[in-house]
Amino acid sequence: MIEDRSINIPDKKYFQINEVVKICEIKAHTLRFWEKEFDALQPMTRKGGRRYYTKKDIDLLLLIKSLLYKQGFTINGAIAHLSQEDSPTMPVIKEIIFELEEVLKVLKS
Repeated sequence: MIEDRSINIPDKKYFQINEVVKICEIKAHTLRFWEKEFDALQPMTRKGGRRYYTKKDIDLLLLIKSLLYKQGFTINGAIAHLSQEDSPTMPVIKEIIFELEEVLKVLKS
């Protein structure tokens, strides 16, 4: 899913926001804004509101960045593109949602 193959994502399960902004080369306030705009982007949060992102979250962020900055989509256009059932990103989004629901079950138990 990552368009720029030169991006090296470390091999770990969770990333803090400061790591994600460095990997994706975006600002933290942009990342937080995108979380509000894109429903599929929902990092796990813990005490104190700390956000933890997975590699799939980072892949989605890189796709969003590409749609907005390289392909010229508006926010609404990118949202529509990501929500299309025939979009190649839909299986990834559904998998992210499934995994987040599983994490939520574990956290509740």
